Amino acid sequence: MNRIAVLSLMLTFLAVPYGMAQQHGSINHHKAAEGKDPATSSYSGMEKCRVKALSGEQMADLLAGRGMGLALAAELNSYPGPSHVLELWDALGLTDEQALRIKALLDQMKAETISLGRLVIEKETELDRLFSERKMTSAHLAEMTKAIAEVQGALRAAHLRYHLEMAELLTPEQIRRYSQLRGYSGQVD
Repeated sequence: MNRIAVLSLMLTFLAVPYGMAQQHGSINHHKAAEGKDPATSSYSGMEKCRVKALSGEQMADLLAGRGMGLALAAELNSYPGPSHVLELWDALGLTDEQALRIKALLDQMKAETISLGRLVIEKETELDRLFSERKMTSAHLAEMTKAIAEVQGALRAAHLRYHLEMAELLTPEQIRRYSQLRGYSGQVD
């Protein structure tokens, strides 16, 4: 693999967890520390979580195949998401044929992303376990964080891919209307 591809892959792996944390379950460290002794960590209480690196909301989202903001690059650039398109079925004037195809894509997306979400939780659980049992080594750490990043990257790619497919199924007018209804391009008519 050439250097540019490796760098690109590394940046993707670094961005995915950041995007996940920003969308759901993230902590505002300044707000969390308000009213507490300055020595008290904003992480206080999280040590009781089942998987320390994932909030309950993140785990629920991963298990339900929700997007968690992973497809914002597509969503905010007029590549609609299948679940939101189905929610706006009437307003978008979907044909029966479009609706059937979109429902099938949504089912495929859920199956794929739920499976990947379970894998993220599984790998984060193992990472957590090794730390809690004080069995983590540098070799394990490098291996496990790379594996987690690969799954997170695959999860993001899956969500983005279904947005691409949606853009091919909808008319330009439906895409424009979707963006309006979602509040991305001015007022709704």
